[in-house]
Amino acid sequence: NNYDYLYMLVRKENILVQKSEAFTDRIIRMAAYLRHKGADNNILKQIFRSGTSIGANVCESKYAQSRADFVHKLSIALKEANETDYWLRKLYTAKSLTDTEYNSMNNDAEEIIKILVAIINTTKRNGL
Repeated sequence: NNYDYLYMLVRKENILVQKSEAFTDRIIRMAAYLRHKGADNNILKQIFRSGTSIGANVCESKYAQSRADFVHKLSIALKEANETDYWLRKLYTAKSLTDTEYNSMNNDAEEIIKILVAIINTTKRNGL
């Protein structure tokens, strides 16, 4: 029923808020760590921008003015998450990240992407 759908959507959003904020914190710490290690500063600026933008757009979506605005904000977060995933791969291929570091960050990014896709698709499908 509609109540169950709304409950699940709110629950997914809360999980998304928690995970995107934790990911933002990890991106900030990772960028500082890699800057100290001498990683390419241009890539670090890119991943810092895209990685922190995910949580900012998720946060903005909580106060969306309409369903379309909500989907739009989460779609921006999804684009930023995909870009962040790209830069993580580039840092990994440049040997700036170890296997363990890359896998940990990549797993978090992919989990956020899956949640974003699920919420966006569910919202579009149910018209809520």
